[in-house]
Amino acid sequence: MTTTTAAPSPLLGRHGAVEAEGPDAGVAAHYGDPMREQRLLAEGLAVVDLSHRGVVTVTGPDRLSWLHSMTTQQLAGLAPRESRETLVLSPKGHVEHAVHVVDDGTTAWLTVEPGSAPALVAWLESMRFMLRVEVADVTADWAVLGEPVGTESAEGEPLAWVDPWPALVGDTAAYGPVDGHPAHGRAWRELLVPRAEVEAAVGDRPTAGTWAAEALRVAAWRPRCGHETDHRTIPHELDWLRTAVHLHKGCYRGQETVARVHNLGRPPRRLVFLHLDGSGHVLPDAGSPVVVGEREVGRLTSVARHHEDGPIALAVVKRSVPTDVDLLVDRIAGAQTVVVSA
Repeated sequence: MTTTTAAPSPLLGRHGAVEAEGPDAGVAAHYGDPMREQRLLAEGLAVVDLSHRGVVTVTGPDRLSWLHSMTTQQLAGLAPRESRETLVLSPKGHVEHAVHVVDDGTTAWLTVEPGSAPALVAWLESMRFMLRVEVADVTADWAVLGEPVGTESAEGEPLAWVDPWPALVGDTAAYGPVDGHPAHGRAWRELLVPRAEVEAAVGDRPTAGTWAAEALRVAAWRPRCGHETDHRTIPHELDWLRTAVHLHKGCYRGQETVARVHNLGRPPRRLVFLHLDGSGHVLPDAGSPVVVGEREVGRLTSVARHHEDGPIALAVVKRSVPTDVDLLVDRIAGAQTVVVSA
């Protein structure tokens, strides 16, 4: 077993590129005009460099049934070029990895958050037993590019993971209607390309940085592992029952928690979308406390400036927080929109 990390992207050499910090280091935060990049990305005219994401391959005839047995999604019988979003949970049902899966007929390709591929590979290797599977961290050789396009991956196009929203909806009464969700109709995919061919794959198309991609993600209420999650997160809290959890499949690690909370209760916390007061020039930092009055009720998890909506954010708050009150983050007011019902 070998594990690798992504090298800095060659696209950082493009004119105006400013490298991102923190978990998105190694790719560009922007190329000099974040709002223009965001508009082009929203219109499907730009591509975003996600080559810092980890890439893992699983080969062998048992690969899909094996992954199916361990994760939250229905993966058995996945057809070539179909894709799914799935979660790796702890035995107590806490989210450890959010995994994008696409199979090409001989290999299952998994993309994960930057820096997390080694941990995922180590866990998969520990679960191999006598099954006919081989696991490899191929982050050093393969890269991810993101773009909002149609959901068809025709023969001859690069292998692509397509955002499945909405997929297998659980209880719509508890988790909200599909049509009113801003991710409804959102067409987003991740292209897998050889790392040595990243520049050629992008060609002369406009490039957008992670600031633009993150703003569109936040506007679509889509959670990101490591941002909206912590060591206690369960899928219900972040609206992942829609896309990443099959509620009627067989046993997998953490399933007991998923079933119990879904059938008998409500999650202890819930994801909310915030429109922040834009009268100031400074945005609160992710991780800042969210308060009602003097009481801390959660934390800000992602924040961005949207090209149309202005300052926006995602936060995870206690389920008991009333849905009709404004929240405060660093004394900045945020009007909440319910994502997961209380």
